[in-house]
Amino acid sequence: MELLYRSILKPFLFYLSPERAHSLTIAFFKIALRIPFLSAWIKGAFKLEDPRLEREVFGLRFRNPIGLAAGFDKNGEYIPVMAHLGFGFLEVGTVTPRAQDGNPKPRLFRLPADKALINRMGFNNKGLDYLVRQLQKPRPPGILIGGNIGKNKVTPNDEANADYVACFEALFPFVDYFVVNVSSPNTPGLRELQEKEPLQALLQKLQDLNREKQTPKPILLKIAPDLSDAQLDDIIAIVRETRLAGIIATNTTISRDGLHTPAPLVEALGAGGLSGQPLRERATEVIRYLHERLGEETPIVGVGGIGSAKDAREKLEAGATLVQVYSSLIYEGPTLIRKIKQGLLT
Repeated sequence: MELLYRSILKPFLFYLSPERAHSLTIAFFKIALRIPFLSAWIKGAFKLEDPRLEREVFGLRFRNPIGLAAGFDKNGEYIPVMAHLGFGFLEVGTVTPRAQDGNPKPRLFRLPADKALINRMGFNNKGLDYLVRQLQKPRPPGILIGGNIGKNKVTPNDEANADYVACFEALFPFVDYFVVNVSSPNTPGLRELQEKEPLQALLQKLQDLNREKQTPKPILLKIAPDLSDAQLDDIIAIVRETRLAGIIATNTTISRDGLHTPAPLVEALGAGGLSGQPLRERATEVIRYLHERLGEETPIVGVGGIGSAKDAREKLEAGATLVQVYSSLIYEGPTLIRKIKQGLLT
């Protein structure tokens, strides 16, 4: 499968626009899974389960510590397909209460020299009601689902809490955990919600609602890699005070430092969040900083530049309990998850 992807599929997909390639890849897998012999081959090629990979985190049993980061499946349409690639958990969204188109195209760009992506998608999604309908469909066995929630672009920050509450209440029966996304750089003003006062108010509101439920669910906070140490200290204080279940570190970065892609080309692509290999080191630094101060009391999900078992192990050794991938799937192909699991077992 790896040879097929590198020699045939990847060159073809890289000829297409990133968004078009994304849609075609998923369509290919959906068709293949309907053909009995191809379905059996795919399931066998990607399957690797081992009790040593299992993790108990946030009170949930993960069959392995490798997850799909938010943004890949914004609308919950790919859950059956992605479950067959061997993930332990999938995160859908970011979802907003109302459907929105996101930013104008083109808005997703590859940087092959850096194994990176730049995106300014802008929370494009089909809305909360659509996602709920997808999540009501039968779920593949053994897979955990997280719901990544955000606010609509047109919602002012002083009314943002209502958007997050709407998403929380609607998704509660259907997801295993929540992620509060206030760290995307592609919705104007969103990162202002990472400031201490509005963030604490938002998280406390969600936690209060959560505790009213018969069985509360884990709520995590996804943070940007561009925060200063002082801002990270504020995050730590808020997490402790609100008794948040965990942190996802990190989202994409607005930094363009250290890229191999020529600066004029990068500049021409415009604004957006950078993900992939250039984010690896900074994401690991943030994980280590948080873990050294929070210890084992608050689990961390590490994400950013994980393209191999070595990269995943780096995040885990820095203090992450689970990890997520996205951009590296584009460059390494669908066998990446199995290779990471094999590496963690050796």
